[in-house]
Amino acid sequence: MPEVVPNPQRPTRKDVDIFGMSHMGLVRTQNQDHFLVASLHKSLQLHQTTLPHEGLGSLISGARGYVFLVADGVGSTPWGGEASGSALRAIADYVIHGMDLYAVPESEQESRVVERLRRSVQHGHQAIKDAGEAEGKRGMATTLTMVTIYWPRAYVIHVGDSRAYRLRQGVLTQVTKDQTMAQAMVDAGALTQSAAEQSRLKHVLWSALGGKEALPEVTMLDIEWEDIMLLCSDGLTKHVTDPEIRDHLVSSESAEVACRALVDLALARGGSDNITVVIGRLRGPRPA
Repeated sequence: MPEVVPNPQRPTRKDVDIFGMSHMGLVRTQNQDHFLVASLHKSLQLHQTTLPHEGLGSLISGARGYVFLVADGVGSTPWGGEASGSALRAIADYVIHGMDLYAVPESEQESRVVERLRRSVQHGHQAIKDAGEAEGKRGMATTLTMVTIYWPRAYVIHVGDSRAYRLRQGVLTQVTKDQTMAQAMVDAGALTQSAAEQSRLKHVLWSALGGKEALPEVTMLDIEWEDIMLLCSDGLTKHVTDPEIRDHLVSSESAEVACRALVDLALARGGSDNITVVIGRLRGPRPA
């Protein structure tokens, strides 16, 4: 397990620049994507006290961590939007009520954090299956890509073919691997990567929340001040290449500017699917 190096220069809220947006695209009749951006806090709910309230100061801590999440409803049913929405609500509920918050996770805590994240995804998976069975909407399913950040570590949990990327020192790395039949054939040596890009199996999922199989993959990353994290649905990557994503992240002055530019580029090239992008970064250079 990688060693966690404590970093006293933990970002404050004013350092954090996060933006997300979702667009229906130019072909679909509904947007089945959903996204979530949230900060995690400790809070105290006051019931009674003899002290004046103004003497207590803030009863909500600064952010202990951040969660970014993108879910793309599977388009083979008309209930993809319900599936992605159910996943977000169920996972948000679990994160609020079922997870501990750490200021800085220590090495021995990492397995515990990962297990809690896996449980949150299983919670979302079961919520979709239960809703589908109760409402006669069998087959409703969604992708899920979530990043939870406890500085200086990021935990990426992923099901399906939405993606997470990290930009570091000008190099863009795809953190997640698409859980598609085409990618499985590449991994097995039956297809080349270029052939997979042209294959009809490129968007056929073998793992999805609510589906027959949901196998979350977890990746743990260290985070540096200048890093940029991006999550997106495949509505972006159908039209925009990785080098183009990299160029916009490098050149844009803010998360919002980069998000809007990438969505506009996907729309200009046809916008054949729903498009969702979430970007998280820190403002300016690391403090001295």
